[in-house]
Amino acid sequence: MRSRSITLLAVGLAVLAHGNLGCSNDSSGGEAGAGGKYGGNGGATPGAAGNGGATPGSAGNGGATPGSGGNGGSSGNGGGPEEPGGGARPRTRLLIDDDWRFTKGDPPGSTTDLAYSTPAVRSWVLPSGNDFLNDPAKRAARPDGNLGDGVAYVTASHDDSSWKSVNLPHDYAIEGPFTTSVSGSMGRLPSPGVAWYRKKLSLPASDAGKSIFIDIDGAMSYSMVWLNGQFVGGWPYGYASYRLDLTPYVKPGEDNVLAIRLDNPVPRDSNWQSGSSRWYPGAGIYRSVWLVKTDPVHVAQWGAYITTPEVSETSATVALKLTVDNDSKQDADVSVATAIFELDADGRRSDVAVASIAPVALQIPAGTSATADTEGAIASPRLWGTGPHQRPNRYVAVTTVQQEGETVDVHETPFGVRTLKFDPDAGFFLNGEHIKLNGVNNHHDLGALGAAVNVRALERQLEMLAEMGCNALRTAHNPPAPELLELADKMGFLVMDEAFDVWVREKAALDFHQIFPDWHEQDLRSLLRRDRNHPSVVMWSIGNEVGEQGGGAEGAAIAKELTGICHEEDPTRPTVSGMNSAKADGPFPGPIDAVGLNYQGTGVRSGPAQYPVFHSSFPDKFIVGTETTATLSSRGVYTFPVASGAGVPASDTAGQDSPGRQVSSYDLYFASWAYSPDKEFASQDRYSFVGGEFVWSGFDYLGEPTPFDSSRSSYFGIIDLAGFKKDRFYLYQAYWRPELPMAHILPHWTWPERTGQVTPVHVYTSGDEAELFLNGQSLGRKRKAQLEYRLRWDDVRYEAGELAVVAYKSGMEWATASVKTAGAASKLLLTPDRSTIAGDGRDLSFVTVAVADDEDRMAPRAMNSIHFEVSGPGEIVATDNGDPTDMTAFPSKDRKAFNGLALAIVRAKAGQKGQIVVSAKSNGLAEASTTLVAE
Repeated sequence: MRSRSITLLAVGLAVLAHGNLGCSNDSSGGEAGAGGKYGGNGGATPGAAGNGGATPGSAGNGGATPGSGGNGGSSGNGGGPEEPGGGARPRTRLLIDDDWRFTKGDPPGSTTDLAYSTPAVRSWVLPSGNDFLNDPAKRAARPDGNLGDGVAYVTASHDDSSWKSVNLPHDYAIEGPFTTSVSGSMGRLPSPGVAWYRKKLSLPASDAGKSIFIDIDGAMSYSMVWLNGQFVGGWPYGYASYRLDLTPYVKPGEDNVLAIRLDNPVPRDSNWQSGSSRWYPGAGIYRSVWLVKTDPVHVAQWGAYITTPEVSETSATVALKLTVDNDSKQDADVSVATAIFELDADGRRSDVAVASIAPVALQIPAGTSATADTEGAIASPRLWGTGPHQRPNRYVAVTTVQQEGETVDVHETPFGVRTLKFDPDAGFFLNGEHIKLNGVNNHHDLGALGAAVNVRALERQLEMLAEMGCNALRTAHNPPAPELLELADKMGFLVMDEAFDVWVREKAALDFHQIFPDWHEQDLRSLLRRDRNHPSVVMWSIGNEVGEQGGGAEGAAIAKELTGICHEEDPTRPTVSGMNSAKADGPFPGPIDAVGLNYQGTGVRSGPAQYPVFHSSFPDKFIVGTETTATLSSRGVYTFPVASGAGVPASDTAGQDSPGRQVSSYDLYFASWAYSPDKEFASQDRYSFVGGEFVWSGFDYLGEPTPFDSSRSSYFGIIDLAGFKKDRFYLYQAYWRPELPMAHILPHWTWPERTGQVTPVHVYTSGDEAELFLNGQSLGRKRKAQLEYRLRWDDVRYEAGELAVVAYKSGMEWATASVKTAGAASKLLLTPDRSTIAGDGRDLSFVTVAVADDEDRMAPRAMNSIHFEVSGPGEIVATDNGDPTDMTAFPSKDRKAFNGLALAIVRAKAGQKGQIVVSAKSNGLAEASTTLVAE
């Protein structure tokens, strides 16, 4: 079987090199525990299929499903007290997010330098990445002694009772206050500096003899971990997920104390070039932390790799490559066998296995690992897919490891079966169906919640994107949270999984370039092994607008190395790098499997479109727009006059309200390097070989507030920071969902100061023509011309009343819409996105407040101050309004409406149930309330 795996690898690379790539997804080892999270990784093979989710609560595992508010949805391994056969479960994965202590800064008076830049500290941290270095000669040796001796915060006896009590995921900077000492690019939030977390762990005496690990999904940044005063290890990259072995330092039967130090580099000034990031990076342990307990003989971390080399309607071959660790001091003879189950839409496992993989024997010398190549088949496989004609079906492979007849490990590998094809002339195909990548770029923050991962907040974003017609995500510009990929698997999103924004050449003084030489292999391999089981992941992005793209042989050499690592870990998906300046005749694109173009595909500034240029230079490579448009807008803001044609760069004289730091929402104004959505649509239609686009960006995000650096958040989003749709949402919906009858009118129609003045009206519709009416009088019927994506009535003179549109398609009435002049604001209206939430302290309800007139019409220019209150077993986590200029701290219960809308984010208190009453008040307006139920 070993030789077969090598053959598959060779085939995968050969197909990659020739452009038409048929990929499969793969999966291995997601483990779940008391918290019920799922995860895992695996593999895929050319011409076939995939991997996917896992099960909440399967095989005795408790857990929350995505959307229940818990940090996870499906389970992978272990966690429950019993396995299906009734015996004790040998593996547990416990969520340890609750009851941490937190403080900022190093101990007062401490003279020990714990900065990673210190050579001695670096030598202690580097060994943590050894498992991800293929060349043993590159692996670091752990120094003698103990790092941090004498530092009060690492000692088990330190009194941390005065520290703040927090639950993870935790972003300490999101509480604010906003500050001018941090650049607008980094969100003007106090993320730089040192922070410490501590937690007591009570381990039963029965844990003696077990292997015990800590899994950290993400900590920002330069994290270092101690247990009971002994240094365990660390990881510099704040977006990486990693594992450390606690076994040598743990004390079963006693209280144990974890201490974790983070160090976000402090810029020398508030210029963005001095910082560590070009966007808000977050701060703290902003993802989940797990305690994993196994028998010394167990499936390795991310040690199951599933590929499906042959897929047809009648059968799918499932190849499982399984690595088993032997942490004991004795050689081990083991047997591994696997059963495959279907997962339903909620991740629940079928009662009966649909396939099995016969047992395979392994001999594992003490202190080493061994790998088994196993294979089975699924009859009549249910494929993982997306879009109206496919469903995101998933499976889970349950592997049992037995030693001397006793079960020592049970490991679950979620996966999906699907085929990928990247055709250089025809685009992307999923399970044989042509699918256009209607994608967005998203940064990792969740608006007012900051970088702290929350499943419901992520799910809400994906639900809105799906409504728009989006089917793909680019994880700009870093490894995503595991929960995002789990949701993508479940909901049917395609993912471009991105590793780096920076290589060796810096963008900002303190960014990733400082550690790229030491850590790029470890960071990339860990990402690939963690994520390669997800059927949603279809491409690996190795970089974004890296400085090396114009650097001749230097950049090409790094691209070749990173692509080679991807091929070694997963030969079934192509690599790509977002290129905004690389030339088609330069060396940089050559080693990369696919061509990813940022803006230049359609043409930067006055430059010609590069899609056809790259297609001519690389006729065997798939091409996609990795970043497109970068249109700027503020929800509900409109400036006059309105640009003609396809728009112009935003400026003081075009589209910008510079005194108010806002940008017009006519969707015709963009960054200097960019263009309007209409222009990209035309390129996508003109060049049928282009596989699709990833718009910059799906949501507004914290930081990078082009063109107004003094603001807090971006203007690029199709949806604003609070999750309110901008007009642009409907422009994309009209293009991406042509089968959906819809029409949308802009601007709003409350302009008392513009009576008699020209106030252009634009209509976004999936129809091909429309007739506009003002107070019942026709203003004409217009038809879209070829490569035209909006209908414009640019000579309308404002009069109060009603604008209405009737859209047509193929001569038949298709959709209608209207907008009416609002009266004076008189009341508040509250609308929760969900009225029932889980009482787990994590699930959320997003409550929208609208300022409205007597007829319940939203007042589209209202900026009233609103005060929120909550009673019952709930609390307000944050408020927002989508205004990039609003410097009110997010936890505040007082928030101004921005153009008629504001938001309160509410959660139930952990372990409590009952009615939660959310109320909103504003001077001069009738107050409102809504009732939520915590279950």
